[in-house]
Amino acid sequence: MTIPEDIIERAYKGNATKEDALALLNVNPFELYALADDLRKEAVGDTVTYVTNRNIYITNMCKGNCGFCAFREGEGYILTIEEMLEQVGQAEKAGAVEICIQGGYLPQLDLEFYNDIVKSIHTTYPDMTIHGFSPMEIHYASSISKTPLEEAFAELKRNGLGTLTGTSAEILSDRVRKIICDDKITTNQWIETIKASHRVGLRTNATIMYGHVETWEERFDHILTVRNIQEETGAFTELITMPFMPYNNRVGEEMLSSGKFMTTGMDDLKLIAIARVLLNNHVDNLQACWVKLGKKLAQVALSCGANDLGGTLMEDQITLASGGANGEYLSPEELEWIITSEGRKPMRRNALYEEI
Repeated sequence: MTIPEDIIERAYKGNATKEDALALLNVNPFELYALADDLRKEAVGDTVTYVTNRNIYITNMCKGNCGFCAFREGEGYILTIEEMLEQVGQAEKAGAVEICIQGGYLPQLDLEFYNDIVKSIHTTYPDMTIHGFSPMEIHYASSISKTPLEEAFAELKRNGLGTLTGTSAEILSDRVRKIICDDKITTNQWIETIKASHRVGLRTNATIMYGHVETWEERFDHILTVRNIQEETGAFTELITMPFMPYNNRVGEEMLSSGKFMTTGMDDLKLIAIARVLLNNHVDNLQACWVKLGKKLAQVALSCGANDLGGTLMEDQITLASGGANGEYLSPEELEWIITSEGRKPMRRNALYEEI
């Protein structure tokens, strides 16, 4: 089946529908990839971006009970400010321009704790971009600190937070969330938290973690929710599509025992391509996450609508704990080789997609 002309027309105008997305699942996939590639070229040209960064994990403990998490431990660690500063210093020496700070949510991690982190890092390393925390973490910390969300984000921004992550979204469907993360923030809470961060001037990315218990329709609802927020705030920098890693966690074990495995490469590419169709004229940047997809499929995704390869990372303990086998670090030289081998132009960026 070829792509109907009316769907192509709506894609270029930026008003493709969920029905269009569902129809695109049944067309010749290579026609779909070609359409997404054309939309990508029109939106951002032939440049492929990446960021030199390092992940810093505040803690491996969390009061949550997410069924997809293989990183959480009952008795683990919480890094001190001094330990975090040491890791930031190592990242700076290695050429990183951004640190991505991740953690769980715990009663002892209140707003004062998060503000102390960003203030200390920003004071000591003023040129290092701080991309950190999830909407879930700040929603929880603001609630235990009895601080309105906008006030919490404004204070974090004043103290040096550059951008907020768009994680903890998983799939923005309460049906799905009740199965995979029933004690996490709800869909509406995630939306309101993201909007609060946008209202005080913080930019964020958006993420989707797919390939577990959700349907294609729920994936597209999620992406259209991102589009709706973008129409209101304009503050999303990118969408990152992240296939679920089904190893060493409850949801994955249930999948594997029923004979279901990871997403196929074709499904990964279809989601990236259809995301480009749905988000055209709204969110320009789509990341092919090499640590989830693998280097080779991530390179192929650059011809299916993606225009970013993410970060060098230095480490990604969360993916590793969930059975990821694509490594924890990719040098700038290898990232640029992947990009130029695709016939594209590499550009080192920061979290705001500004050239470094």
